[in-house]
Amino acid sequence: MWKLRAILISFPAIVFATIVMGSISLACSVWDRTGVSQHKVARLWSRILLILGFVECSSFGLEKLDPQRSYVLVANHASYMDTPAIMGTVPLEFRFFAKKGLFSIPFLGWHLRHAGHLQVVRDDPRASLKSMAEGAKLIRERGVSVLLFPEGGRSERQIRSFKEGAAYMAIKAGVPVVPIGLVGTRGALPMHSALVRGGRVELHVGDPIETSAMTLHDRGRLTRELQERVAAMIGETVAAETVAGNPE
Repeated sequence: MWKLRAILISFPAIVFATIVMGSISLACSVWDRTGVSQHKVARLWSRILLILGFVECSSFGLEKLDPQRSYVLVANHASYMDTPAIMGTVPLEFRFFAKKGLFSIPFLGWHLRHAGHLQVVRDDPRASLKSMAEGAKLIRERGVSVLLFPEGGRSERQIRSFKEGAAYMAIKAGVPVVPIGLVGTRGALPMHSALVRGGRVELHVGDPIETSAMTLHDRGRLTRELQERVAAMIGETVAAETVAGNPE
């Protein structure tokens, strides 16, 4: 039943919504170069995608976030539905890192570029480090938050070890880093599928971790603490991998 609904309703409606909202976001860039208007469009866009995908998103712990502060938001990554769930729920002005290929997709890529989101290059450590430094600069100069999925990509079955980029960026910017656990997105939109199954999704916000007293030497310890907190929130154990030093 869900497959028929996805093919006849969700998929075409999501494509149409993406074209419409992407066009609106592009139009906003004509007069707004800050990305603020585009972020508002993206929040509405995300909520529309959740509704069209028959995804019910419940949030826990949003009261831990101060709208007047900037953060580095760190979440597990199991599905393309993760970003709409966070974007449509977390009441902060933030930008996020997305893989380079997404910037080439019509409408979506145009929005990402004009809204001021950042590219992450997985296979180039030097480029990744430069992206993290740009993210820290964005936080300091613009006072916005940044979202990062430190697993380096979606995990099909089990949360993977985090890379150090989020910790590096938070320490460099001197802002708190916030662990976020997403439950249910993997089932709502599995990897290797373009069809949204729908269902219930939970977003859990953990306690912010202050980094003002930390140095870059602490980034490995902070990374391990972040992945442990996120894993605990989603009820998974971290896959047996070595924490990568590449700050992707």
